[in-house]
Amino acid sequence: MSIVERGVKSRWDYAAYAAIPPDGNRHEIIDGEHCANPAPNLSHQEVSRHIQFQLYTQIELAELGKVMNAPVDLQLSDHDIVQPDLVIVTKSRKHILTPIKIKGVPDLVVEILSPSNPRHDLETKRRLYENAGIPEYWIVSPDEHRIAQLILQDGRYTESTETESITMHVAPHATVDLTRVW
Repeated sequence: MSIVERGVKSRWDYAAYAAIPPDGNRHEIIDGEHCANPAPNLSHQEVSRHIQFQLYTQIELAELGKVMNAPVDLQLSDHDIVQPDLVIVTKSRKHILTPIKIKGVPDLVVEILSPSNPRHDLETKRRLYENAGIPEYWIVSPDEHRIAQLILQDGRYTESTETESITMHVAPHATVDLTRVW
């Protein structure tokens, strides 16, 4: 679905995105195209909360940055607005926090795979985050009890898999004990 103006297909922007009425779905705009996914299940939310709690205690309580959870708008460009499960913005990038959204490149984005659409996080968002220059991206696989850690090096993500604990590559190097997540 896209906006049509005078018979010409145009790309979605933040104004069009913000005008979507609440319907219980998670809406995102990627390369000007509208995507909608159902709200995450309870298991997904539990995993998100466990990761968020550990990051929050090490980052936000230590006043090193902000740990934001969905739904939060992350605008990476005029035509790329997503709602990651978790977004970490350190003090050095605090200028990207606005009263209504995050506008710019955060330090870390965390996505938790949903059974309904894993390709969205594994392929579409991976490409988007890599192209936007997000320094670190975690893809959480609750069913497999592992996290793929993607680190941006020379404009491309390199990937490793963690099953016991994961430490942010970027400062403040917070660590998540994965045995306390599942």
